[in-house]
Amino acid sequence: MSSYEHLLKPGKIGSMTVRNRIVSAPMGTNLAESDGHCGERIQAYYEARAKGGAGLITMGVGAIAYPAGTAEPYQVGLSSDEFLPGLKQLTERVHKHGAKIAIQLQHAGKTAVRDIAEGRELWVPSIPPKASMAMMAALSKEELASFVRPKGGNVKIRVMDHKDIEQMITWFADAADRAKRAGFDGVEIHAAHSYIIAGFLSRYYNKRTDEYGGSFENRTRLLREIIASVRQRVGSDYPVWLRLDACEMRTPDGIDLNDCLRVAKLSEKLGVDAVSISAYATTTSGDAFTEAPLVHKPAGFLDWATEVAKQLVIPVIAVGRLEPEVANRAIEKGQCDFVAMGRKLLADPELPNKLMANNPQSIRPCIYCYTCVSQIFINQRVKCAVNPAMGQEEHYPLSIPERQKHVVIIGGGPGGMEAASQIARRGHKVTLLEQEKRLGGTLFFASMVYPENNKLLDYLYQQIDHPMITVKLNTKATPSVLADLMPDEVVVATGALRGKPEIKGVEQKHVWSGDELRKVMTSGGSNVGKEKFNLFQRTLLKSGQLSGITGSVEATRKLSHLWMPLADNVCIIGGGLVGLELAEFLAQRGRKVTVLEPGETLGRELSIVRRWRVLHEVEKLGVTMHNQVSIQEITSNQVHFSFAGNEEIQTLPAGSVILASGAETDSTLANHISDTYTVHQIGDCGSLDYIEGALSTAWKVSAKI
Repeated sequence: MSSYEHLLKPGKIGSMTVRNRIVSAPMGTNLAESDGHCGERIQAYYEARAKGGAGLITMGVGAIAYPAGTAEPYQVGLSSDEFLPGLKQLTERVHKHGAKIAIQLQHAGKTAVRDIAEGRELWVPSIPPKASMAMMAALSKEELASFVRPKGGNVKIRVMDHKDIEQMITWFADAADRAKRAGFDGVEIHAAHSYIIAGFLSRYYNKRTDEYGGSFENRTRLLREIIASVRQRVGSDYPVWLRLDACEMRTPDGIDLNDCLRVAKLSEKLGVDAVSISAYATTTSGDAFTEAPLVHKPAGFLDWATEVAKQLVIPVIAVGRLEPEVANRAIEKGQCDFVAMGRKLLADPELPNKLMANNPQSIRPCIYCYTCVSQIFINQRVKCAVNPAMGQEEHYPLSIPERQKHVVIIGGGPGGMEAASQIARRGHKVTLLEQEKRLGGTLFFASMVYPENNKLLDYLYQQIDHPMITVKLNTKATPSVLADLMPDEVVVATGALRGKPEIKGVEQKHVWSGDELRKVMTSGGSNVGKEKFNLFQRTLLKSGQLSGITGSVEATRKLSHLWMPLADNVCIIGGGLVGLELAEFLAQRGRKVTVLEPGETLGRELSIVRRWRVLHEVEKLGVTMHNQVSIQEITSNQVHFSFAGNEEIQTLPAGSVILASGAETDSTLANHISDTYTVHQIGDCGSLDYIEGALSTAWKVSAKI
């Protein structure tokens, strides 16, 4: 029996019986065609989640008034029967795997950015408050260029009159009827996230003085009329439920839990079959987005769902970073009835099947890097950093080759480990060579700095425990070693070249390259220690290595709170992904940190939403950050620099200096052996794209061999 019996038992929403309590959460994926139709890409995406064992698939943001009211350029249309053929194909593909599928009915209201881009009016309950643009400061010029600009230069606002309200009600009812005819098993009415219905429910966004504004009765009038009209069209037995905000965070006089409870109880009386409890944060700054709706805090919304569940008879769907163990307990304790998973099922659509097999350790983990949702901000299709097949399912079927080959992989970082796993699962024999005494490469240190990466590292370790994979540690890929192995093909995954920049003073003992610091903190730094440390420090380092402490990510993370080979004042030169995450790590351990970035954009390599969060965290920790600087010299206890366009030299106290810039691709080895072997490059040795690039190129190469 699975350890997740409560999560995996059947459940009911209205007349619909669902095989388990796992709901694939409604996420905007930008995977539809440019005309709103359901093509192969989006059909394969939803079919993969159904095949993976989810009980209920909820297709996100079905545009009831397409193309009007849309927030994404590749959003699914529900406004005409012309969309029915693709929608029917999609529901049929989901149903053949035993899953149920619903579609979310949505009009984006004030956030309908496609209306802005295409010169249409934004439909709103009343003139929305002026939004803060502070979050834009963290974006690069290229990212800013991809943001929507109003056609004609000005945003057109339409405060809805009574005819518009009647039209909105009709759109929802027509879309629900169309969904039913397309074979969907139910519909979710999106009444959250500041979209059109939430705009009417919220005192902050709704300043109307007619019968649709002011009192609770008036603010709920549009929702009540939509529910009644939808019910009239689809019948009393067809499952209909709502997505509601438990709270509008950072929103003065916004929706609160009491409002949510009142709306939920009212909806139950009106015949709604379930409620899904989410939340929203008014985006005054970028980090707000990771409070809600895409919560970073584990089980961040569960307490709210619990309060709603106490007062309702109908099922409550909880959402918000709920691990399977937590979800199982929540259902057992009656805190909710179903659990919606979004990012987890992007990372691994097979999660439900793996839970059913009682094999949770084989689940590919989400690392909460926000690559997925950041794509929406730049009008691109959603992708997943740890699952290259996400949104590309039709291109990555696992096929068995005609002839088994012997593939040698050089480099045991994330790219090399992922390639070994994928190539072995296709039936090839793999030998993985790693010159260090452990696998993981830079991901080992990255796991210490950002703990979510540790889940990915553990997963990769588990995946290479495979009968077709031989791992050789402390083994350099010399010509003689390769000749003895006689590979059919070679995959080079040796990572980036990280030399020291040409700055006066970089040769001093208190100046660390990122590689030097990583090696010392992860037990591979004996030679570095001889150069950098006194006898006492070398003794500490050696004892940590002998005891195995520095061989464990978690143990090293704990030890780093007690001792690190760095002064109290630290200057990090380089404000990219590595520099900012290291700054957060050191500031949490009491160091006074300053980051100096020569370029225009801090955290450029981080996905937009993750960048917002990291910048917020390091600022909260007191880290000083400067961009567009030129480093003049590093002296024994200072760094001298100047700002772009200003020759005045600035002086910064720095007992330790860390060089976190200057990474370059390195094709030296690949070029050296390419005359002898068929060679493929993956990861940072070929292109600096970090974890996402390492795994993506590993998959692409693995599919070729």
